[in-house]
Amino acid sequence: MSTKGLGKVDRVLRRALPGPCAFCLAAAPAGEPWCAACFASLPWNRLACVQCAQPQPEAVPGACGRCLRHPPPFVRSRVGLRYEGEVAALMQRFKFLAEPRAGTVLVTLMQESLAGLQRSELPQALLALPRHADRARERGFDQAEWLTTRLARQLELPCFTARRIRQTPTQRGLDRQARRRNLHGAFVVDAQLPPRVAVVDDIMTTGASLAALAGACLVAGAEEVEAWAVARTPLA
Repeated sequence: MSTKGLGKVDRVLRRALPGPCAFCLAAAPAGEPWCAACFASLPWNRLACVQCAQPQPEAVPGACGRCLRHPPPFVRSRVGLRYEGEVAALMQRFKFLAEPRAGTVLVTLMQESLAGLQRSELPQALLALPRHADRARERGFDQAEWLTTRLARQLELPCFTARRIRQTPTQRGLDRQARRRNLHGAFVVDAQLPPRVAVVDDIMTTGASLAALAGACLVAGAEEVEAWAVARTPLA
């Protein structure tokens, strides 16, 4: 989307917020997109693997067993919510209905999950996961790029662009290993990256897509890559 287009969308978003709670539609405090009760009841991903953000039944001091056996190319994941309940419904309104208020609330939720970080703990740049061109055309926008652009603006971080050089079949229905094979060599980053970057998507399922992009970032000069997403899909 052009800069002019982004500006138009942002003007719409400023009119959309504040308003009623995005979840229960009750009155929300001035300047907040949600009420305190709904915010507290969201499915926060607090018990999770530090490296892949997979929800765990109890606190894990570090990486889960899978990450210890097969470490992903990103050193940690910051995914504040689980993809379920109200968060899943909000995400679906954003992805499939292109609802601007839903997208703005998702960006704000990402900011909330990162609020405890010091400036020195933030990466030096963000990269959105490139969407399959056909899917982006179907929806009329690239949701990962949309989220990443606005999050970067709020965090005052630059964005770099990755390219999808191989159109891959859908990931739906594939297990973890098949997803990794499907995405091998799918992305490239043409620019020289700073040492610390984060790759960003809306939903993290197995982490295979973000891992493939993280690998491309390491080839492009990054020394440490984090994986960021709004929500994590709990694996069965």
